[in-house]
Amino acid sequence: MLKNKLIIMLALIGAMAGCVSKQQARVDFDRNSEITTSHYKTFAWLNESKVLAESIDANPVMKVRIDNAIEQAFIAKGYQLVNDAEQADFTISYTMGSRDKVKVDSLPLIYRSSFLWGHRYYGGISMGSDRHVRNYTEGKLAIDVYDVKTHQPVWHGWAVKRIKSSEQDNPSKAIKMVVEQVVAQF
Repeated sequence: MLKNKLIIMLALIGAMAGCVSKQQARVDFDRNSEITTSHYKTFAWLNESKVLAESIDANPVMKVRIDNAIEQAFIAKGYQLVNDAEQADFTISYTMGSRDKVKVDSLPLIYRSSFLWGHRYYGGISMGSDRHVRNYTEGKLAIDVYDVKTHQPVWHGWAVKRIKSSEQDNPSKAIKMVVEQVVAQF
């Protein structure tokens, strides 16, 4: 019976670890239900800088990649980009950022040895714990849509994603994928 429980527990831990390693962006949105968007055909940037609030340590090359990915995502949805914000149906802007994070996992160790890794055997099972510490970077992108006629916010979409080192070295593909996932919600 104990052996079956151990196998089930290890299988669950393995399944959870597999889910974490293949983590995609968490994407969600909020919509202003008082404004109808079905007539929208054209869009423009809310301001010349395109980003709503630029962080001090922002990478200007990364900003250009995000600007282009957002434009292309709205164009792919059938909207036309215009230069004059007053002539557009809606305007867009975005914010971006990243944080370094630390994740600590503490998993129980189950064993039957009288002395294993310094733990004593007390009548059957000895419990200890194994700690895993991981440092990672989490990025967030939020895109905002404003109605030009009413000057009201219409939609706010966002994504949060753990950034892999391979994505830091070649971010274009990850940026495009995340932007498309967010804009798809609009």
